[in-house]
Amino acid sequence: MPATLERFAPCALIPIYNHKDTIARTVYALRAHGLPVVIVDDGSNTATREVLDVLVGEIDSTTPDVRLIRLPQNQGKGRALAAGLLVARDAGYTHALQIDADGQHDTADAPRFIVEARANPQAMICGRAVYDDSVPRARLYGRYLTHVCVWIETLSLAIDDSMCGYRLYPLEATCAEIAHAPFPARMDFDTEAAVRLLWRGVPVRNLPTRVIYPENGLSHFRMLHDNLRITAMHTRLLLGMLPRAPGLLWRRLRRKEPACTV
Repeated sequence: MPATLERFAPCALIPIYNHKDTIARTVYALRAHGLPVVIVDDGSNTATREVLDVLVGEIDSTTPDVRLIRLPQNQGKGRALAAGLLVARDAGYTHALQIDADGQHDTADAPRFIVEARANPQAMICGRAVYDDSVPRARLYGRYLTHVCVWIETLSLAIDDSMCGYRLYPLEATCAEIAHAPFPARMDFDTEAAVRLLWRGVPVRNLPTRVIYPENGLSHFRMLHDNLRITAMHTRLLLGMLPRAPGLLWRRLRRKEPACTV
């Protein structure tokens, strides 16, 4: 059944890999907003596993609304998120708010995502990153290139920022797309998920949100390896767009979306 206002049950979904110093602050902030939390430990080290055990034990003493899923070994952000999305769906949640464990995302914006999703329960709510001076210039310029690729791949300007990992998914449509074909395993997950859900007909709402790069923050982005994966992803999506082009153009005209101009 499609999600309705009478059946709106969101949760937060946090993939984690060795972010032991920031996870507790993120979880407690989300719980303060009333959100149940699903944490997916993507094969973290011993120190992070111990922090998670203590954190979940402390919270479970007052509420059952924190779930910890452990993958036996590191499989990548995409695999962790896909596992968490399926668990959240099976647990009865209708929507999942994806948020990073490293403190980049502003947890104060979580209620804004929830309000937007409640008003548009079929939509994917995409965060549009608003950066301060902490963002590395190379990463910022690379994002602009991906934005242009996505506008071509979707023949639409509907997605403002396909790389922002602060996003709220409608679980029925998202899990159906996972069943259709798995999403990528690593850092290419966010962009491909956004494009394929738009292809599927999921509406998109964009929400500006502050994103920072914490000083001495732990990043798992591997410049060469992940850029090669992202290049392969865009090639795959561009090819996938071609047979879908008539339908995408017709949908854009029917909804009077602006044309994609490059």
